[in-house]
Amino acid sequence: MTFNPHTTEDRQAMLAATGLASIEALFGAIPEDVRFPELSLPEPLSEQEAFRRLSELSARNLNALDNPSFLGAGSYTHYVPAAVQQITFRGEFYTAYTPYQPEVAQGTLQAIYEYQTMICALTGMEVSNASLYDGATALAEGALLTISLPRKRTRVVIAGTVHPNYVNVVRTYTSGIGVEVVQVPLPVDGFQTDPAAFDEYLNDNLACIVVQYPNFFGTIEDVAAIAEKAHSVGANLVVSTYPTSLGLLKPPGELGADVVTGEGQPLGNAQSFGGPVVGILATQQRLVRQMPGRLAGIAYDSEGKRGFVLALQTREQHIRREKATSNICTNQGLMALAASVYLSTLGPKGVRQIAEICYQNGHYLAKQLEATGKFKVLNSGEYFNEFVVRCDEAPADLNRRLQDARIIGGLDLGEIDPQLNGMMLLSATEMTGKAAIDRFVEVASAT
Repeated sequence: MTFNPHTTEDRQAMLAATGLASIEALFGAIPEDVRFPELSLPEPLSEQEAFRRLSELSARNLNALDNPSFLGAGSYTHYVPAAVQQITFRGEFYTAYTPYQPEVAQGTLQAIYEYQTMICALTGMEVSNASLYDGATALAEGALLTISLPRKRTRVVIAGTVHPNYVNVVRTYTSGIGVEVVQVPLPVDGFQTDPAAFDEYLNDNLACIVVQYPNFFGTIEDVAAIAEKAHSVGANLVVSTYPTSLGLLKPPGELGADVVTGEGQPLGNAQSFGGPVVGILATQQRLVRQMPGRLAGIAYDSEGKRGFVLALQTREQHIRREKATSNICTNQGLMALAASVYLSTLGPKGVRQIAEICYQNGHYLAKQLEATGKFKVLNSGEYFNEFVVRCDEAPADLNRRLQDARIIGGLDLGEIDPQLNGMMLLSATEMTGKAAIDRFVEVASAT
């Protein structure tokens, strides 16, 4: 730093308080031979030279904007309209803190309210919160919500087709609080959960069944049948979803879901090499007081004028401390705003059109790969835009060849589960059109 706010007198006063004679004495505990190491640094660069060098390093990345990507598994390459960044980068939103004071935060509160409204419309639920960290924490919070109900059930049963990272986060959330987390075995013979697989776990201690729709492997689960299983013993159904698919698929709320969560990254948020992203969580009205996170609502002043406020704050830890509904302490407000702008820019017809293109591209990719005779689609049920293939070639070797051709391949499933060796998870979106798919097939089958 070129600016130091401490005067000589300030430093002397602090040294006197610590009983030291000099600043150097502060570092006496550090061995002298490592106190001032020899640094092998390059010669200094001008701003222009540094910019050029950093640009050269950046160009080595195989990014999904400049190269076709067939890698999904929870983070997807979608087109982000220019309006999204134009609005989210405005200073009023970009630098705003938590809108606890409604009189100075009406714009932010209204944006949150609009986000909640659109999430409810998309998921078919009655209430949405103002977002969570990501899809994994949203699912964990959704499962925990069902445990905190007055009847105090403590068993969570998770389908084997749920994202493995999400399952790990649920286990972390529930460790040490007396909650039993059971995972149904993975159905490797088609990657679709048989509703009957939950029968042996149905009892009066079941808080919720957790499923993914479409699931981690792309297959569309029979949510309605699984909901019926959960409700037969008074339990809840928690559904983690890929929001883009809901432009085409029936909303989970219409299929019997009690809690819907999801990863909101596809809704106007760039992948950005892993984040930031945004967690979706919506529920039925009856569960609103167990819902974690912030919730914006409408209120009216003494003159009858409408305003926006943070509602039901008594659930939150800044008021209830350890008795709060959840200890999650912030949200992804800027990313939720991006989702709001994205959804309002596309509108219902645009959201459906994107979903249809993703579906068509995914199925075209699958058809072309199977036509080569070197790949076999393993999903037994219907899938949206993501599916599993068995490869003649080791997936790791295939991905290296694809990268050499400036193509981002799929997920080597053997890296997450040894019983899935030789299988790859592939995804196609509106950003991977016919030309990109044909090029992928050409490279992938050239062995």
